[in-house]
Amino acid sequence: MDFTDDQITRYSRHILLPEVGGKGQKKIAQARILLVGAGGLGSPAALYLAAAGVGTIGLIDSAKSSTIRRMSAASRLSPLGKRFRR
Repeated sequence: MDFTDDQITRYSRHILLPEVGGKGQKKIAQARILLVGAGGLGSPAALYLAAAGVGTIGLIDSAKSSTIRRMSAASRLSPLGKRFRR
């Protein structure tokens, strides 16, 4: 996997870290994560993981419609059973 110019710009801080580097960023991009709960902790965690370049993020939440507006990622979620593309 080669990085595009946009990815190099976006993840340059990670790539420059000796603990991460190019190899580590490639592993992050290939990672698949499932978050259970998209509330007060899960929602920002999903946003940070996406910003770090995690390749696939799945969210599971059984929120009622009265609590969904408190989830910061709710407006970015795809409908059930459909894939969300960046």
